[in-house]
Amino acid sequence: MEGMTRGELAKRTGLSMATIRYYEESGILPAPRRSPGGYRLYADDYLVKIKFIQDTKSLGYSLKEIKEVLHLLGHTMDPQTLKEYVRSKMTEIDEKVESLRAIQTMLGTLLQTPEAEIHSYLDSFRVSEDE
Repeated sequence: MEGMTRGELAKRTGLSMATIRYYEESGILPAPRRSPGGYRLYADDYLVKIKFIQDTKSLGYSLKEIKEVLHLLGHTMDPQTLKEYVRSKMTEIDEKVESLRAIQTMLGTLLQTPEAEIHSYLDSFRVSEDE
């Protein structure tokens, strides 16, 4: 029976064995076949799946989203559906960038605030010794 052990798969992917186990237990990766002795044996397609997980994580997908996409890829995914997922993620990223720019503008405004106003603002949070 051919296949990689979990340790071998970990070495080849750079993931820890605990991460691979977590991906299996959470259903992100399918359970591998077992040897007659009960050892997990991973086929080469696990390398592709793990690369996909690593790549999509770096693109900002959550593990929940990755699990959903992997499920669709394994069953019903077509090119148009994949493009829709990518477009949706791009929209989500655009919204986050817009939100971060607004925060950056607010922080920049704070840096331009006169110190007297900042002191007054900070004083409104201070607890007096009498309380």
